[in-house]
Amino acid sequence: MDFYPLLKPLLFRLDAERAHGLTIRALNSPLGPQSVRPDDPRLGRRLIGLDFPNPLGMAAGFDKNGQAIDAVLRLGFGFAEVGTVTPRPQDGNPRPRLFRLAADRAVINRFGFANLGHGALRARLLDRQRQGFGGVVGVNIGANKDTLDRADDYVAGVEAFADIASYFTINVSSPNTPGLRDLQSREALDHLLTRITLARDDAASLKGKRVPLLLKIAPDMDEAALVDVTEMARIHAIDGMIVSNTTVARDGLVSREAAEPGGLSGRPLFERATRMLALTRTLVGPRMLIIGVGGIESVETAWAKLAAGADLIQVYSGLVYEGPSLVARILDGLLLRLNQRKMADIADVVGSEIGRWL
Repeated sequence: MDFYPLLKPLLFRLDAERAHGLTIRALNSPLGPQSVRPDDPRLGRRLIGLDFPNPLGMAAGFDKNGQAIDAVLRLGFGFAEVGTVTPRPQDGNPRPRLFRLAADRAVINRFGFANLGHGALRARLLDRQRQGFGGVVGVNIGANKDTLDRADDYVAGVEAFADIASYFTINVSSPNTPGLRDLQSREALDHLLTRITLARDDAASLKGKRVPLLLKIAPDMDEAALVDVTEMARIHAIDGMIVSNTTVARDGLVSREAAEPGGLSGRPLFERATRMLALTRTLVGPRMLIIGVGGIESVETAWAKLAAGADLIQVYSGLVYEGPSLVARILDGLLLRLNQRKMADIADVVGSEIGRWL
């Protein structure tokens, strides 16, 4: 039985960040998911050397410190991404910093990479490894706000998790750390990716494990900037792109919280992020992994991301409004559509309707 419709009014009376913390605790409690949903092989994909049991992942930001990884996977997600994590713990921006825009089915956050640091996350990942837990778990890495050379922090992230991360996400696109998005400029990104790929390759030589690198980009770039970013990704042989992070745009919002600064996610991001996804696919070609994120709240929006060129998809804000049953509804809905269209597996969907977004 889905209890979320009963709990949602109570949660929405609480401060959004407090409600989020209670959600993490509930997932880890006896009331949380206790068994793993079986996956249909038609939804599975082998990409970047990893086996994804289905294409739906939990986006970074939900579980910054790796406190609920296995509960998330038991909900039915095919993979989970933790972080953003920085070398040193940091409090982030002052509260309140998380806002629901219910009339727009959106969320604004300005956490500013609030997290417990590399040490705390590494300890949790090692603990679950010792307990024999598996699954695809990506680590989203960033830089401390007061770091002078931010490339040093990304290198430190690679070095800290190279033996236990399934993949790395290089987060240069959060709008909540001043100057971070400047790292998306051609020259800065060239320098950063040179440092990160060298660190990853050095770690692979030492640990015998090559961890894929994904680059997460902002949805607010113009086409010329996107051309530069995708070219740098190809030059440095980055394994994939995540399209996209939150937006600073506020087009068409009606909620009174719309004036709050920070990154906007949820329904209003869907079209902007999906258009950028389709354009990114045309720029990088058919082989590079793309994860589509931004505004997924139904099987229709999940299917649209895949049809626009995403190999995998991620959700977060949609869960705020739809609850955990959204995971099963999306996966069941994808299977139903495969049957209706007589497609062999989910790979057949990718890019099938890319033209409508260009």
